[in-house]
Amino acid sequence: MDQNTDDVRRKRLPERDLDAMDRKLLGVLVEDATTSYAELGQRVGLSPPAAHERVKRLRRSGAIRSVAALIDPEAVGKTLLAFVHVDTTGWGKTQALLAIEEYPEVEEIHSVAGDTCMLLKVRTESTHALEGLLARLYDTPGVKATRSYVVLSTYLERPVQPGTTSEWPAVVKS
Repeated sequence: MDQNTDDVRRKRLPERDLDAMDRKLLGVLVEDATTSYAELGQRVGLSPPAAHERVKRLRRSGAIRSVAALIDPEAVGKTLLAFVHVDTTGWGKTQALLAIEEYPEVEEIHSVAGDTCMLLKVRTESTHALEGLLARLYDTPGVKATRSYVVLSTYLERPVQPGTTSEWPAVVKS
């Protein structure tokens, strides 16, 4: 089963590390991937051809995995967001459990450390639909229990950001 995740890791070509300009380009593209090379270059201080070449290199290296539309969940009727912790017998990363990726309601599947084995991000149209998904999980061999956390409000939801924090601020104790 490790082959599935190992293949993902191998797809990235070993090239030079991202520099500050690469991160600027990625920052603009993560906001709007349809930005023209002319505007992209203008915003980061490169000529359009230079911006184009850098973006091509970022795609080749795997830093840009794909370009996709971000769909409004309400537009497709999936207004209930939940995180589901899945407890399993053994490690949990089984073909039977990973097969739930076939359901479009399942947005993310993570193997995690801590008091649970798997973490799922799911988006459904109703509590009834969530209940159906949970019933499907319970029918999966090796699943012992689930705990669902239904989201009431979302304050931040964004894709991976290219920037990094170089120095974390000290915590002020009162």
